[in-house]
Amino acid sequence: MPKKERKRLQVVISDEQDALLTRTAYELSSPERLISKSEVVRLAIEKIARELGEGPQTGQIEEYRAILGSGGAEEEA
Repeated sequence: MPKKERKRLQVVISDEQDALLTRTAYELSSPERLISKSEVVRLAIEKIARELGEGPQTGQIEEYRAILGSGGAEEEA
């Protein structure tokens, strides 16, 4: 069976964001299964897309925009 092709994305994140990813991966992990930071990112993408696809709750888009606009995400040059 051919290997599934995956796209790779490189982003620059702050030390604080990296710490959040590490902590979240640790909290989601169990003795049977360790969760990687990449898996946490994929989960977050799916969760946000699903929430927006289901019709965003009042203020949800504004909340995401505020987080992104306040330096919560690094912008690429």
